Amino acid sequence: MRTAVLTLVALTALHAQQKYNGPRPEKPDLPYLLHATKLIPTDAGEAKEEKRKEGTAYITAGAAAKAKTPLAEPIFLFESKSIMPDKLTMYKLEVKNGAREVFFFENPKKRKDSTKPIRISAKKLDTGLYRIEPTEPLANGEYVLTPADSNTVFAFTIY
Repeated sequence: MRTAVLTLVALTALHAQQKYNGPRPEKPDLPYLLHATKLIPTDAGEAKEEKRKEGTAYITAGAAAKAKTPLAEPIFLFESKSIMPDKLTMYKLEVKNGAREVFFFENPKKRKDSTKPIRISAKKLDTGLYRIEPTEPLANGEYVLTPADSNTVFAFTIY
């Protein structure tokens, strides 16, 4: 019995000491799509804020992101330097007039179709390195990860 307990303690200690040895992002504060051992940078940009009668639209130039994945449950690697992963939010974008946008109603409680963030999880892999993924499968379309209180967007397409 004592040998089994010591073996279990040794295995637990060995497992706790293992470091992440997979691919690492080239640039900090930029989410990368993980495809096996290959990292694809998301399209970093700024969303233009446009006030409208019923709320605010955030518009990203172009009809589609260059960063693409066939995975309905994409995995991102993110090295945090100034953006904390728990401040990132994911949204699905609508393609309109050759641009991508997300619209927030001024009074979302009155609207059933109000924009809601997509739930994501962040798991720490190593010092400053995180694995970020949605908590549910996503439909084909255009998406962004964006830090709270910022117009910075990290766009990607699921096809």
